[in-house]
Amino acid sequence: MTNTSSPDHSLFERPIFEDPEARALSRVGVVDVGSNSVRLVVFDGAARSPAYFYNEKIMCALGAGIAETGKLNPTGRARALAAIARFAAVAKTMRVYGLTAVATAAVREATDGPDFCAEVLAQTGVNIHVIDGSEEARLSAQGVLTGWPGAYGLICDIGGASMELAEINDGEVGKRVTSSLGPLKLRDLKGGKKGRRSFINDTLDDLYQQMGNQRNRLFLVGGSWRAIARIDMERRGYPLKVLHEYRMTATTVRDTARYIQENDLDELRSRCGISSSRMDLVPLAIEVLKGVLRRFKPHDIAISSYGIREGVLYEQMSDHIRQRDPLIEACRFMEAKDARIPGFGKALYKFVFPLFKSAKADRLRLIKAACLLHDVSWRAHPDYRAETVFDSTTRANLGGLKHSERLFLGLSLLHRYRNKAEGTRFEDLAHLLSDKERHDAEVIGKAIRFGAMLWQQDSNNMGTLKYYPKKGALNLRLPTSTGALYGEVAESRFNSLCNTLGAAPSVTVKD
Repeated sequence: MTNTSSPDHSLFERPIFEDPEARALSRVGVVDVGSNSVRLVVFDGAARSPAYFYNEKIMCALGAGIAETGKLNPTGRARALAAIARFAAVAKTMRVYGLTAVATAAVREATDGPDFCAEVLAQTGVNIHVIDGSEEARLSAQGVLTGWPGAYGLICDIGGASMELAEINDGEVGKRVTSSLGPLKLRDLKGGKKGRRSFINDTLDDLYQQMGNQRNRLFLVGGSWRAIARIDMERRGYPLKVLHEYRMTATTVRDTARYIQENDLDELRSRCGISSSRMDLVPLAIEVLKGVLRRFKPHDIAISSYGIREGVLYEQMSDHIRQRDPLIEACRFMEAKDARIPGFGKALYKFVFPLFKSAKADRLRLIKAACLLHDVSWRAHPDYRAETVFDSTTRANLGGLKHSERLFLGLSLLHRYRNKAEGTRFEDLAHLLSDKERHDAEVIGKAIRFGAMLWQQDSNNMGTLKYYPKKGALNLRLPTSTGALYGEVAESRFNSLCNTLGAAPSVTVKD
C-alpha cells in the first residue's frame, strides 16, 4: 500500500523513553535458569527496544540425567548456584535491584527442584519463579513479539529438557503446548536412534493434534536452534553473521543435517564458534527440527534471538509501549544519546520525504530510521565514518529488521558519508540486495548527506525539495535566511544527489 498523506505517518511520536513508565524499565535484569544453561541478561535503553547492557551465560546442564535419577545434575546444581550468586552480585553493582528469575523444565520436573530454589534464595536472595510449560511457551512467544510486533506464525522454543510451541496471530499469543523433546532428554532415551525417532514422531503427532495446522512462519527460539543456524551460515558461506531474522527452509535444514553428519564435530564447532557442550546436543536437536518441519510444513523459517528473557521484559510493558515500533524507538534513543543535534532527524526526514512520496510504508520506515541514525557516528574518524556506521548498523541489536532491511539501512548510512560503496565491506554483501535496492539506498544516503548541510537553529526553515520524476527534475527552494548555507560543498552534494536520481538540478532562493 502506498502512503502519501504526510511525511510524519505517526512514527515520530513522543519517544517512550521520556515517559516515567518507560524509564522504570530502563534497566531490567532477568536470570534464566534453563535445563542446559543459566544466564543473566540486563536490558538497558529504549524500553520498547532495549540494548543488552550485560549478558553472561554459564553452561550448567542442570537437566542432564534427570530422566534416570529424577533429580538435578549435582555438578550442574553446584555450578548454577555459584553462577546465580555471581549474577546477584553483578546486578547489585549495576544498580539492578529486584532481579526477575525464572526456571524452566529441569527445575520444575526435578524432585529436588524446590530444595534448589530454597537454597538459591537463602544464599543469594534471588527468588526463582518456576514456570510451567504453558507459561514458558507464552513468555517465549512474547519474546518473539518484542522483535516482531504484529507477527504471526508458530513459535518453537527448544531448551535442554523440553520444547514448547505457541501460536501468535496479530500480536497475540494463542494456543501453546509443551513436550519432552529437549536434547538432554533425548540423549538419555533408551532404544538408540530407532527408539529416539519413534519417540520424536509420536510426540510431534500429539503436538500437531493439539496445535492444529500451522503453516505460516516458524520462529525458532533457543540455543540449539541458533547453533544449527550458525552451521547453516558456515555451510552456505553466508556473509552477514547476524542470527536474528536469519532465514532457512526445509531444504536448507536437510542439507545442513547432512553437512553435520559429514563433518568432524570438533572441527565444525571451532569454525562456527559453538561451545562443546552445545555442539554435543546439535545432532539431537536437528533430528527434532526435521521432524517439526515434516509435521507442520511452515512456509518459511526465521531464527529469533529473542525468547523467554525478552518475554519477561515484554510482560512488564504496557500495551501502548508494546504497540510502538522497536526499530524506530531504538533509533530515537540512539539519536538522543549520540547525535550532535538530537531531534534533527525528524526535520531531516520531513525535508527528504518529497523524494519518496510513492514509497510504501515499510520503505518509509527505513528512511525514517536512517534519518534518526544519520549523525550517531560523528565521533568516528572522518576517514572511517562510512565503514563505522555501516558495520554498526548491520550488526546492531535492532529488532524488527529483516537481513535485507538491515543491509539496506546500513548501505543508506554508508552513502551518507561516502559517494561510492566500492572498496568497502559492503561489497561482500552486495548480492543480498537487488540493483534497485542498492540504487534506492544510495539516493537515501545522498539525500540525507545533503540535508545535513542545512542545519540551523530553526529546523522548520530548512527549505523544501520538489521532485518531478517524470520530467527528470529536482528543485531546491531555500528561504533567504537559509540561502547562505548553500555553499560549494552543499552544492556539490546536491548535484551528486541529482546525478543519482537522473534529475536536472535547480535552486530557488527567496522568501
